[in-house]
Amino acid sequence: MEEQGRKKRMRWQLPFLIFLIIATVLIVRHQRDMPYQQNSGMVFSTIYNITYQCDSDLQWSIEQELKKVDQCLSPFNETSLITAINNNKDTLTDKTFEYVFNLALKVSEETGGDFDITVAPLVNAWGFGFKEGITPTQQQIDSLKEIIGYGKVKLQNHKVIKDDKRIMLDCSAIAKGYACDAVASMLARKGVENYMVEIGGEVVTRGVNKKREEWRIGVEKPQDIDTVKTSELQAVIAISDKALATSGNYRNFYYKDGKKYAHTIDPHTGKPVQHNILSATVVAKDCATADAYATAFMVMGLEKAKKILENHNELKAYIIYNDDKGNYQTWSSPKLKVK
Repeated sequence: MEEQGRKKRMRWQLPFLIFLIIATVLIVRHQRDMPYQQNSGMVFSTIYNITYQCDSDLQWSIEQELKKVDQCLSPFNETSLITAINNNKDTLTDKTFEYVFNLALKVSEETGGDFDITVAPLVNAWGFGFKEGITPTQQQIDSLKEIIGYGKVKLQNHKVIKDDKRIMLDCSAIAKGYACDAVASMLARKGVENYMVEIGGEVVTRGVNKKREEWRIGVEKPQDIDTVKTSELQAVIAISDKALATSGNYRNFYYKDGKKYAHTIDPHTGKPVQHNILSATVVAKDCATADAYATAFMVMGLEKAKKILENHNELKAYIIYNDDKGNYQTWSSPKLKVK
């Protein structure tokens, strides 16, 4: 009897197992045959490139996500939430703004203020923001530093409370990263398993590329844009299910009286950074975090950046810098896949 029962179970279990195997093979084959879509466009005055495996084109949905971020965080958008806050209008914050604001404060605290979203007045004074200006005097810098400091703003009952109404917020060093995260989340909600979202050099990846390999992200070689018209790659970093952001000074300068000033402003000194780091690439679980730390590393310099990385195992970095003789050198986290 037991033998007959076992044979009966096998008779219905075997077809079911065969069905599962066939279904799995068909699903895998469909996934491999599914095309990779590619969408490009402009947002935040930069180019976005998004590659994802899907049967349909999702550019409309992508642009809707980007518009939401722009309407919240862009200081160049006269109707954005952050513009209203900077103009001291009685405005309630939303979930997007509060997430980015709280993350910015967290990174600010962990970097000792090397990352600071209240640096906007200094950025504008040096001419890197939404208006051009003359080189500020030391007296002007000292005056502006009085209204700089992440500890001078807070969220309370969905409102930004400022110690001084002249304080302005600048999310440009975290907004592109967050926008990448927002688009990636939308793709995931739609069931997309393989994608690469890139906005102005900030990247979020998931799954594999067309070759069924990890996504490979290039890091530009430091070259003066005045003398080199085409960019070259210094390195290629292989990542999957991670985000990457790069901040660099070698292609972004403000010229005054024939002198170059790096675009990254040190919130402590009120002046462009003077460290030997040329670019900092950070890999993290999300792009907003990677974006913020990449900027912070440009401000703090190589040695302090290494100490931060020692205390944050979830972060990895690839840093290009000048040695004492002015030669290019690189440093990377031990487990980062760099070629």
